[in-house]
Amino acid sequence: VQLQASGGGLVQAGGSLRLSCAASGSISGISDMGWYRQAPGKQRELVADISSGGSVNYADSVKGRFTISRDSAKNTVYLQMNSLEPEDTAVYYCFANRLYYTDYGNPVAQKHWGQGTQVTVSS
Repeated sequence: VQLQASGGGLVQAGGSLRLSCAASGSISGISDMGWYRQAPGKQRELVADISSGGSVNYADSVKGRFTISRDSAKNTVYLQMNSLEPEDTAVYYCFANRLYYTDYGNPVAQKHWGQGTQVTVSS
């Protein structure tokens, strides 16, 4: 699975950005997709994810401001970020979880990562 992220940039506080992440390659078996972020000196944290069935999950810090969505036909996940704050400044990484089966029929979940995209929010 290859993931290509786009949409980062520089925006003033209160502004909006939309991130996109398109999956290609061996996409059968992809379940959850979503976004993590990592700010300088901090651990990578989950921002939002969405299941293949459309169930969503958000970090408390972005609830009400960010919206994750998914276009299964395009194998693409989006993150609409509104009311951005300087604390949202980070490198954002998209991911996709893919379930596949070993030769013995055992299910294995594998996480695939896109390249990071920088989001900078100025005060």
